Amino acid sequence: SALMDMEEDILEGLKTQDLDDYLKGPFTVVIKESCDGMGDVSEKHGCGPAVPEKAVRFSFTVMSITVTHDNGNSKVFEENKPNSELCCKPLCLMLADESDHETLTAILSPLVTEREAMKNSALILDMGGIPRMFKFVFRGTGYDEKLVREIE
Repeated sequence: SALMDMEEDILEGLKTQDLDDYLKGPFTVVIKESCDGMGDVSEKHGCGPAVPEKAVRFSFTVMSITVTHDNGNSKVFEENKPNSELCCKPLCLMLADESDHETLTAILSPLVTEREAMKNSALILDMGGIPRMFKFVFRGTGYDEKLVREIE
């Protein structure tokens, strides 16, 4: 749904690059993944749940979209503020102790499985009345260093 929300940006990017708006692709979507601890929830919101009061957020940001055409590749979208909360799309917000590997693994495993499937497949979306093919590349540049050390 994130790509469908970006339909106008993608079609405008095709026009800006002087490309035909009927190009079917393939479009390559570069996604930055982030997984970071958000600290003690009870301090920020006044009260916490009965589970450990630490929050962990797994999110993604669409960094860029390029399209392959006869003359090579052209970038039709690039995120201007990649570290902004406004472009960061949360996939999972969990209340768990950051050091509880079993809970983190149980919650994040389906997301990791889905990501692996997306790496090796193509998504066809109808944009502007034309079916367009999207492929995905993931960059894990937004990981909390403490979480990475603990999970490794």
